[in-house]
Amino acid sequence: MTPAAPPIDAPRVGIHLPLPFGLRRAAKRAGEIGARTVQVFVDNPTAWSRRKSPPRGLSEFRTRLAELDVAPIAVHASYLVNLAGPAAHFHTGSHRDTSVEDGVERIAGGVAEVLRRDRENAPAGSPDPVLALENAAGSGWALGTTIEELAAIAEGAAAMGVPEARLGFCLDVAHAWGAGVAMDDPDAIDAWLQAFDRELGLRRLAMVHLNDSRSERGSRTDRHEHVGAGRIGARGLAHLLTHPRLRTVPFVLETPGMDAGYDAINLDRCRALIAGAPLDPLPPEAFQLSRRAAASGPTEDGVQA
Repeated sequence: MTPAAPPIDAPRVGIHLPLPFGLRRAAKRAGEIGARTVQVFVDNPTAWSRRKSPPRGLSEFRTRLAELDVAPIAVHASYLVNLAGPAAHFHTGSHRDTSVEDGVERIAGGVAEVLRRDRENAPAGSPDPVLALENAAGSGWALGTTIEELAAIAEGAAAMGVPEARLGFCLDVAHAWGAGVAMDDPDAIDAWLQAFDRELGLRRLAMVHLNDSRSERGSRTDRHEHVGAGRIGARGLAHLLTHPRLRTVPFVLETPGMDAGYDAINLDRCRALIAGAPLDPLPPEAFQLSRRAAASGPTEDGVQA
């Protein structure tokens, strides 16, 4: 497959670089495969112990990505954070059998606290980052599965003084599929985007996690697959990548084998979809990769930040 170069106004498509990628190596890899945006971890996403100082290579990482015109840069939060929960520790976004209303209030309060601390501790003159909350596949007591729940969180955060520009949202396509949205159908995608625009405004859609899925639609499970090789398939993903209302929204892949060379392969598959080219079949070994090579983390239990 040798797809034509995407048009100049094509969306920025990039990759999530999982551990053990350090920041210097992440910048190098982004340049090698032509990623136009990146998402990284800056610490172990499954450990409670957090680093006491910025990661090594941060300055070089920023400089190299600026040279490559790779932007924006997204930092994925730890999988262990749970803004919705009544206890201090659990997966993000589960209200833990309390109530939806209580969970929404706790998420809004957590967002307000995170952004307050960021404002207090940020160096003078530094730009304000956007905190993006991700929709959930819907397992357990998950919150953020529906647009209505995301809108309730946004309303609660606004009532606590969170500026609209500081709180955005991320559409994970595989999560929406697991929650029952027919992301393989262009008409259903258009309806979802229209509802999001009506309730929240598409200006607040900060990122799309362009993940195909091994799960059944509506299964409430989250199992990522190679681009166009899962149950969502090429038709739905191509519609998202070429959607005129998403041209300014960055797309990030969290697909299997990111540290085994499939980051480049899946980026090429996205370029083919943008160019209207057919996708080549993947070899059998592509589907035997350890699922730890995907960036999906544990089964989603709620909204991720």
